[in-house]
Amino acid sequence: MNEPRLRFYEYRHVVGFAETNLVGNVYFTNHLSWQGRCRELFLRDHAPEMLGELARGLSLATVSCSCEYFAELAAFDEVIVRMRLAEMVQNRLKLAFEYWRKQPGAEELVARGEQQIACMRHEGGKLSPAPVPQSLREALAPYA
Repeated sequence: MNEPRLRFYEYRHVVGFAETNLVGNVYFTNHLSWQGRCRELFLRDHAPEMLGELARGLSLATVSCSCEYFAELAAFDEVIVRMRLAEMVQNRLKLAFEYWRKQPGAEELVARGEQQIACMRHEGGKLSPAPVPQSLREALAPYA
């Protein structure tokens, strides 16, 4: 029996010298930055109306994020960051990320990460939980 293949949103990135440390490998915090960039580009490509929601007081607050590293990356490595929806409960989303080094004829899994995001609304000078907007639910559904 074949399992259904997960669908991912992909962000492709070429590592630059500014993202490496003195030893020459990618500094670990860059993986978290790439998670954020992947999430932003997903919104641009699949839920552009979210920009209006954000202007009207919605906040997508990152509550937690993590990354587990399996191999080092270096300058000029091509990295494919793949994002999918791992869970949606009430006002929270959990996004799962995989980082693949693209090599001629192959890909190598180099890291795996996760972000938990809470939808919040600015009201009366404070943040309150808000439901995940329908447009975002619909955009993420194919990536669940």
